[in-house]
Amino acid sequence: MPKVTGFFAALLFVLGISPLWADPTGQITVTGEGSVFAVPDMAVITMGAAAEAETAKSAMDQTSVITGAILDRLSEAGIVERDIQTSDLRLMPVWSNRSASQSRPEIEGYSASNRVTVRVRDLDALGGILDAVLGDGANQLDGLQFMVSNPEPLLDEARVKAVAAARARAELFATAAGVELGPLLSLTEAGAQTYRPELMGMARMAEEAVPLAQGEAELRANVTLVYQILSE
Repeated sequence: MPKVTGFFAALLFVLGISPLWADPTGQITVTGEGSVFAVPDMAVITMGAAAEAETAKSAMDQTSVITGAILDRLSEAGIVERDIQTSDLRLMPVWSNRSASQSRPEIEGYSASNRVTVRVRDLDALGGILDAVLGDGANQLDGLQFMVSNPEPLLDEARVKAVAAARARAELFATAAGVELGPLLSLTEAGAQTYRPELMGMARMAEEAVPLAQGEAELRANVTLVYQILSE
């Protein structure tokens, strides 16, 4: 090799730049998704109470009475303390004449609210619990979500499916391109998520209780694979 050519080749090597005559390594980048469906075994529900009164204390007292009744009812239903959490305690003034441009707004009362988030692990009792707390005075229901209490084994199954799907796609691309699929260079998980259940119909959890549908929960994983490709 001439000295000038050798010098430039050495320089390109030091700088990490591939010369034009080098044989570059091709790559195939693919993504894959895997899903697993499971019947939920737990529900998370947020409920609470709100009240309005002329004084702040009266509004808060009414809310506290209802919240206390909710907590007692949940305890009677066998819900353990670690599955119950009170949150979002609020006390706000209720204004009058706010829309009148020539009148100064005045406080005419107070609004108080308190919410309880509870995990119900016995889904057969869920409808009856909801019916009971409504009878105790609960007047707020902010959300109900069916979940899987131990999602990791199911997410692992979804991850395996995602990798298999990505590998199959890479092999398809390699065959279509007329090249040989080389070793795996990198594997990245783009995310693993649990989606809200698909509702499958209405079913009563208990006699004369709130009708609920638990459906199925979807657990999904996404991966990105990078393969080296070898020219045939």
